[in-house]
Amino acid sequence: MKVISQIKLPVEKEMELFEKKFFESMSSKVALLNRITHYIVNRKGKQMRPMFVFLVAKMVSEGSVNERTYRGASVIELIHTATLVHDDVVDDSNRRRGFFSINALWKNKIAVLVGDYLLSKGLLLSIDNNDFDLLKIISVAVKEMSEGELLQIEKARRLDITEAVYYDIIRQKTATLIAACCSLGAASVKPESNEIAKMRRFGELIGMAFQIKDDLFDYGTQKIGKPTGIDIKEQKMTLPLIYVLNNVSQKERDWIINSVKNHNKDKTRVREVINFVRDKGGLDYAVRRMKEFQREALLILEDYPDSTYKESLELMVNYVIERKK
Repeated sequence: MKVISQIKLPVEKEMELFEKKFFESMSSKVALLNRITHYIVNRKGKQMRPMFVFLVAKMVSEGSVNERTYRGASVIELIHTATLVHDDVVDDSNRRRGFFSINALWKNKIAVLVGDYLLSKGLLLSIDNNDFDLLKIISVAVKEMSEGELLQIEKARRLDITEAVYYDIIRQKTATLIAACCSLGAASVKPESNEIAKMRRFGELIGMAFQIKDDLFDYGTQKIGKPTGIDIKEQKMTLPLIYVLNNVSQKERDWIINSVKNHNKDKTRVREVINFVRDKGGLDYAVRRMKEFQREALLILEDYPDSTYKESLELMVNYVIERKK
């Protein structure tokens, strides 16, 4: 059995019902919109975010979910889908999960409007049901994601990023959405409880580990084979690179910065930077930090009694750092 199927097992029924509710939550009177949302739903990914919502809700409440849990999962998926549609426009990307992106098929103007529509649908789903606590969790996530992206763009221009700033960027850009899923799950079944902040931290730690794993893929692994160097081409400052920049001589540092700034399209130079980062211990350091985040996340789960939901969340934490792509 695939790991994702194994993780999903304890919430399989909930996920089936969620898919129906999620599709309904997207519906519109505009035929074009329905055609596009139908296209989106039929090309869904692993749906890890709603899975987090249901697994956390069931773990903290000893097995129960309610309508708020379904709404929380729908809201997070609507918002997440909206950000992906907008991201493809920003990145001028024609593919998403192996299929054509919305902007590739219907152009940028329609893609931006569809993203806005999905975002407003998510917000209204909470407002119409007076889920203001859930709405706050979501809104904080959207604000932080935007700030994280802009902070990364600002820093990429100057290449003056420290490790602390890097953690700020990935916490806002990547981890905040997973943190929102986990805190939504807890808030849906135990409003105003301590579990909400605890599960938020749990999700944040998983998100941090997830992003560092993504950074490592840029340098290649035994499984992927050759390194991609895409982050270097896009002047993204990843953890292996930051570590090496802070631990080499000024001359070597200048060479790296010059390579990333002015020679990032030169395949040979990019390969040299990748090999240099690897030789100087950048990858080893990033793996160590990733495993620290993983351990801290697993430690939080120890506070909860054993259950299939807890087991699935443990599997999820391990999958995040062991995945091959």
